[in-house]
Amino acid sequence: MFFRLILVIPHLIVLAIFGLLAFAIAFISWFAILFTGRAVGHGMQARYLRYWTHVYSYVLLAANPYPGFEGEPGSYPIDAEVPPPERQNKWKTGFRFVLVIPAWLLAGALGVSGTASWYSSYYSTYGVVTTVALLGWFAILARKQMPRGLRDLAVYCLSYGLQFWAYVLLVTDRYPDSDPLTRDYGKAPVSDHPVRISEDDDLRRSRLTVFFRLLLALPHIVWLTLWGIAVVFTVIANWFVTLFAGRTADALHRFNGAYVRYLTHVSAYVDLVANPFPGFTGKPGTYPIDLQIAPPERQNRWKTGFRIILAIPALLLAGAIGATLGLVAVFAWFVGLFTAKMPVGLRNLGVFAVRYQAQTYAYFWLLTDSYPFSGPSLERLAPAPAQVPEPA
Repeated sequence: MFFRLILVIPHLIVLAIFGLLAFAIAFISWFAILFTGRAVGHGMQARYLRYWTHVYSYVLLAANPYPGFEGEPGSYPIDAEVPPPERQNKWKTGFRFVLVIPAWLLAGALGVSGTASWYSSYYSTYGVVTTVALLGWFAILARKQMPRGLRDLAVYCLSYGLQFWAYVLLVTDRYPDSDPLTRDYGKAPVSDHPVRISEDDDLRRSRLTVFFRLLLALPHIVWLTLWGIAVVFTVIANWFVTLFAGRTADALHRFNGAYVRYLTHVSAYVDLVANPFPGFTGKPGTYPIDLQIAPPERQNRWKTGFRIILAIPALLLAGAIGATLGLVAVFAWFVGLFTAKMPVGLRNLGVFAVRYQAQTYAYFWLLTDSYPFSGPSLERLAPAPAQVPEPA
């Protein structure tokens, strides 16, 4: 593990050479599809995609065994399933370099585009998956195990990268799927978390409110800022209470919890993950994208005392995921204006991003000492039960 970047050098050299061949075949395939509707060299391209998946699964710590150089199917714990050759749409092929731009931006934010896009370079220097690998490297050196959430998030990024490159290399004309819930993260159950998100959204979007979304959200942004000033002082007070009493004060927990829930509602509205105009109170059960927060529980005093330091990895990852959420909002804005709907894949990706950021805030603001779960596999659990309304 310590020498992973050195051990992978031979694979990176072979992958670079193999990649030049893959792009040459894709160039020939572009003309072949325009005239015949079918690509050439499908077997070689499929082998390259499998080998890419194996190498990057190894270097990004999503898997542990040293990969082979053949790209054989079934030869690695994280493998690529490539469909057989099919006829492809000539119009989609002719305009592939234009159609791929949104997928390229998202792949850049996730860190699997091969080259950092301007967006990912501006917001998250190395992308989500590189942040995952960096945090996983330290975690493995300390615990000899990759955290489940980081592994699952790496698998999602690699899966999207695989679909992106299959689209770029003309292996298929099916657009990359951004939905994190369509991936297979393994059969091991995922532990529940005291801070869960629930969604009851029908994907419809009003073109008028979509167009003026940022303008409509201004009152919420002002109220969030004013409320946030008070939260700073209540979090400090709650830190001392939790440090000495071993649990948060009920009143402070309700106050800060309402703010985190309200922040989740506003974030879902601004980023077009949900459509209705949110309320200003952060009351549970009042918004389609809602946050379920468990009642106050005993917390570890050591975790409380060093909370600012312990939260740094989660804050770094939340920043990288925030770049992805920004792209979800941009794509959804254009799609919403044209179709009056939110694509289910983008909505589910947005729900995951909003949930992780909410868990990070809840951890940092002492609502729980359970660390944020970084994997999108948490959303595959059964929905959390409806929360009982809190007393005034």
